[in-house]
Amino acid sequence: MALPGLNFDAIKLPLQEKQTVVHELKSNTEWRFEVSFERSIEVKLLSGTAEIFGTELAQNQLEPYVFRGAKAAIYTWHGCKLEVTGSCSVDYIAEETPMISYGNTHFALEALREDAVASNTLGPRVLVVGPANAGKTSLAKLLSAYAYRSGRTPVVANLDPKEGFLTIPGTISASALESIVDVSQGWGSSPITGPSQIPTKLPLVYQYGLEDPDAKPDNFKAIVRRLALSVNNRLEDDSNAKSTGCIIDTAGSMSNGRENYGIIQHIVSEFQVNVLIILGSERLYSDMFRRFSKPGVSILKLDKSGGCVDRDVTYLQQARDTQVKEYFFGSPQSMLSPHSQQISFDEVLIYRVSSESSDFLDSLLPGDDEYTSSSDKIFEKLDEPTSMMQNATLAIVQAEPTDTPETVRDSSVIGFVFISEVDDKRRKIRMLTPMTGRLPKKVLIWGTFPEPVANLLG
Repeated sequence: MALPGLNFDAIKLPLQEKQTVVHELKSNTEWRFEVSFERSIEVKLLSGTAEIFGTELAQNQLEPYVFRGAKAAIYTWHGCKLEVTGSCSVDYIAEETPMISYGNTHFALEALREDAVASNTLGPRVLVVGPANAGKTSLAKLLSAYAYRSGRTPVVANLDPKEGFLTIPGTISASALESIVDVSQGWGSSPITGPSQIPTKLPLVYQYGLEDPDAKPDNFKAIVRRLALSVNNRLEDDSNAKSTGCIIDTAGSMSNGRENYGIIQHIVSEFQVNVLIILGSERLYSDMFRRFSKPGVSILKLDKSGGCVDRDVTYLQQARDTQVKEYFFGSPQSMLSPHSQQISFDEVLIYRVSSESSDFLDSLLPGDDEYTSSSDKIFEKLDEPTSMMQNATLAIVQAEPTDTPETVRDSSVIGFVFISEVDDKRRKIRMLTPMTGRLPKKVLIWGTFPEPVANLLG
């Protein structure tokens, strides 16, 4: 196949500066490291025990763990010896970590789960909030991994559009984790495009299409309500998930001032949150305690890990581009064979969501001859292809072209397509799909986030 982008040698980057170093870690210490997207490192556990985000590393396995574009830490409770091949941007051994307090948090949640089993009630619904780069996602991974290792089935919900949880950014999603969290990739790549290292069920995904929840809080609250309804139904129908409860990750922008606390209030209400973890902010803890302190609700304050570092704009952009690329092409460990097809623009129905639209339903109103632009209705159904769509990723939602905007809003995502070429004169568009077959007769939603990926097929 001569499809552009299938240069696997370019995807599987060679190790740079193949130097090998052995690190000996004492008990209760961690090796922190940063690796750019242009480099990779290989890690082997030679002796002892170690974990990353709560997932244990296997000792002396034949294939090493490969990390690329990562900012992470490998922790050991009892001491270990690591062999690292390759060059890190930053790496050091830290003796002061918050892991003991994180471990104690897990045991406290386990006590609540045992009580839930005994009383046949819902387990803890844990909401993790905090400023950007405080380690919220890392804590959610760790608590989820510990729950699985304890024989539980945690339901994890990601309410941060900047992060892709088993999907690409620009969405919110949830899934029940029934296996270990992937060591090299964290949550792992999306399993809805093909084989995954994590045999998890398909995630439930809703398209938001914007970068921050506060860009359009009403839109965000609407899809959070839909996701929460599905999560609550899963907890009621699955006895193991019911006693385990759920862990909810959030966006840092929710903590930026009291004007955004209404979003947190909405999440607490819809998910019936009874454990609120505030990470890395005394002020936020004080505000959350005053707002949510009541019988039946536990509010915990945890310290931010010293290993948390600010992720600059370039790093975040590369991370998003990588997630989109892996959705269509897979990873070096699990290659995919995407399919390119050209279709007439008249064969699809595309709605565009914009941060300038005052309401999500307004942004999905079909266009007609009587349509006039206004501050409330400045976007419509796309009647003509536009070159602005090129290199954009569109969500396919479980809605028919004849469905109402309300139905489109409440419909889950069944996949994504990448617009590689737009011929506005011939009214043709060329798109990339993760598998062969004709495009289903569903509605496509084009958001402003994630940004176009210009080099996806380069």
